[in-house]
Amino acid sequence: MRLMTLLAAAVVLAAPLAAPLSAADRPADDVARDAARKPADMVAFAGIKPGMAVADMIPGGGYFTRVFSNAVGGTGKVVAIIPPQAEAAYPGPSKAIRDLASTGWPNVSVVSAPTDPSLAGTLDVFWTAQNYHDLHNSLPPAGVIGFNKVVFAALKPGGVYVIVDHAAADASGLTATNTLHRIDPAVIKAEVTAAGFTFDGESPVLRNPSDPKTANVFDPAIRGRTDQVVYRFKKP
Repeated sequence: MRLMTLLAAAVVLAAPLAAPLSAADRPADDVARDAARKPADMVAFAGIKPGMAVADMIPGGGYFTRVFSNAVGGTGKVVAIIPPQAEAAYPGPSKAIRDLASTGWPNVSVVSAPTDPSLAGTLDVFWTAQNYHDLHNSLPPAGVIGFNKVVFAALKPGGVYVIVDHAAADASGLTATNTLHRIDPAVIKAEVTAAGFTFDGESPVLRNPSDPKTANVFDPAIRGRTDQVVYRFKKP
């Protein structure tokens, strides 16, 4: 039944994304988050279409993994990238992702690093949401640019790298990546373009100008309503 849903999605997605987003196989908790996460807008902005190969880096409980699985359909694939550190920190959500492929989501697979040889030059879209700032909590700036170069190598020519993250105050640099789990958007642009990408656009749908950017993103006063940037970069 699930396979039939995937094959049908390849046809349905020529139209708006209502069918994949309302698919019965998406958990109710995921559907409840749609208003805040804007999945239809995200899929459209990333240009995800049936038959594409998409990587979801550090996918948490698989919210976007499931959305992308429906969006690429039976002729596409979604690769969830779960580094060992993320799996150790979040064993429950990581197991849920690993279980997807064995419970009727045949176009989903899991690898442990973007350097996996199977990814080289194969991806149409590399996606990561609310994770980019954390790279700076374990890597020096040069190491983050090195990570971006790995993403560059995994994408096909013309492929896109989409980053969603919580915005820190302008000109704050990296001062809030660990304390507030936010990052200065200018840093993202500088680092990704330094790896060879060209900046290709921004979606405004997750911006919140009323966010003072002074609170930790997990603070109940702002959680789910932070000012977030959605950037798209292209591999020439």
